[in-house]
Parts: sequence; C-alpha cells; structure tokens
Amino acid sequence: MTTPPALIRAVRRRNGLTQRELARRAGTTQPVVSAYEHGRRDPSLGTLRRLVEAAGERVVLDARRPGPDVPPARDDAERARRLLDVLSLVDAIAPVPRSTRLHAPRLVST
Repeated sequence: MTTPPALIRAVRRRNGLTQRELARRAGTTQPVVSAYEHGRRDPSLGTLRRLVEAAGERVVLDARRPGPDVPPARDDAERARRLLDVLSLVDAIAPVPRSTRLHAPRLVST
C-alpha cells in the first residue's frame, strides 16, 4: 500500500515535474505540494486526485474484503501440524528477562 506522500512524489517524478510545476498545474502552491510530499499535511481524496491528474495520471481505488493470508486447513491433521509449528516457534524465541523490581512513580502528598 502506497502512502499519499509517496504517491504524490512518485507520480511527480515519473512525469518529470518539479513541485512548482505540479503546483501550477493543480492550482495550488509549491509549499503546499512540499507539505503533502513530506507528510506535513494530509490531502483529501479530491486533492490527491487533482494532484495526480495534474501530473498526467489517474487515481484508481480498489477495496477488498480482508482475507486470511494462509488458506484454511484442509482437515484436523493439517490444523494440528500448523499448531505444532506455531508452538515450536514460540519455544524457539528466547524469553525476555524481566526485572523483579516494581517501577512506579513516587506519590508525595502536600
């Protein structure tokens, strides 16, 4: 997934435009384009579309229902193998040593 700052910068560079030229084409100013590219401002979808189209490209949105990265297990045996794999990974991770001392702010009454 591309962020708006990265998208604006990439589209502008792909089309050989300076921030000033993109701003002129989109009807805004160079400092505003810079702020979008550096993430200091968040463009609305309409503004993002206007900037991308001013550079000669178009925005295409795609929405998908989130799904699992791994296909579902075929049977109980495969579920068991996956569980053992996960548990083996957990055992392989070294435990983080924890302090037995409680660190809390000191309360002082006035």
